[in-house]
Amino acid sequence: MVTSLALIFLLGLAAAAVCRRAGLPRIIGMLLAGIALGPFALDALAPNLLAVSADLRQIALIIILLKAGLSLDLSELRAVGRPAAMMSCVPASCEILAFVLFAPSILGVDRVEAAVMGAVLGAVSPAVVVPRMVELMEARRGTGKGIPQMIMAGAFCDDVFVIVLFSTFLGMAQGGAADLGALADIPVSIVLGIILGAGAGWLLSAFFETAYARRNYVRNSMKVIIVLGAAFLLMAVETWAEPVVSVSGLLAVVAMACMLRIRCPQPVSRRLSEKFGKLWLAAEVVLFVLVGAAVDVRYTLAAGPAALAMIFLALAFRSLGVLACVAGTALNRRERLFCVIAYLPKATVQAAIGSVPLAAGLPCGALVLSVAVLAILVTAPLGALGMDIGAPRLLTVSPEAAGSSPGRSASAPGPSDPSAPDSPAGS
Repeated sequence: MVTSLALIFLLGLAAAAVCRRAGLPRIIGMLLAGIALGPFALDALAPNLLAVSADLRQIALIIILLKAGLSLDLSELRAVGRPAAMMSCVPASCEILAFVLFAPSILGVDRVEAAVMGAVLGAVSPAVVVPRMVELMEARRGTGKGIPQMIMAGAFCDDVFVIVLFSTFLGMAQGGAADLGALADIPVSIVLGIILGAGAGWLLSAFFETAYARRNYVRNSMKVIIVLGAAFLLMAVETWAEPVVSVSGLLAVVAMACMLRIRCPQPVSRRLSEKFGKLWLAAEVVLFVLVGAAVDVRYTLAAGPAALAMIFLALAFRSLGVLACVAGTALNRRERLFCVIAYLPKATVQAAIGSVPLAAGLPCGALVLSVAVLAILVTAPLGALGMDIGAPRLLTVSPEAAGSSPGRSASAPGPSDPSAPDSPAGS
């Protein structure tokens, strides 16, 4: 496993550097490195590492979600509440509708199988989208109208919505009836996830505050470990509670980070955000290389041009859904175009559930996996490249200078900074 990790880091970073020199997003190099190292190409990764690949990808995703929550300005998010709520379900619904309407004639599946396929393809990839939205928030690009906040919030809930629909459609395809009651799990999962995460964040902030009041300082590095452990526990609660009630672990992690940003002194939350940003440098490589390793390129060849046509047709419907979400807002045409681009990439969810219909024995299982693999290879680089190129051209920088959002100062913390005792050696 140690050798495999060495290959992941060294080849992943090397491929990312090559892509960056070529003017392409780093993620493309990492995905290609993962495909090359994976079991369907060179088979250079240890089986025991691949066995825990899903867990490692989840850990990496948790790190960027914590970074996102600590960077999220809720006052700016509230200003785009309606579009953010619509972005959580309308674009995915439009894409699933496209599959239901056109996949039977284009790909030769029945309506229920088309719905299963649409649910697999319907989720946007938070692993691709969230890091870029965090960068935009830190650069204050598009934040004047809450664009990155809106996209990020919608992406969190989008995954919950799509996964519930996928479970429902999969049951129907296996001969069961539609469980309409399962749809009630969507708002329940979102609300409980936010409540659970906010409660955990409040308890952590109270603990840090009490420790400071008693002169029992908690180093910034130790705070990172505690917050990370709490985030892992929140994700575990989702699994523990699943037989009884649905809880979104991803939303709980983000809500906890947001609560820490609200209740902790500003220098503390800023330093936590910086430290999780440093952790993300390693986690990003692990995440995208392992996503690439999960891609079986053999299925790409089996998908054929019909699958590619179906993917782009569904993306067109998805884009119309995004435009419907931002209709009536203050966003101009360039900003609306950026929202469309940001909702294109697919990767993590498709890599996680793309093989489930095949494992469940559905006749369409191999085709669903083929389309999912092709969608990852096409949309992840397309969306990442579109966001990287489009952001400077389509979004404007808000009046506040980069890194100096309201209430934030780039100057060093004063003596009253609760995290100051950590400064000499706590980095």
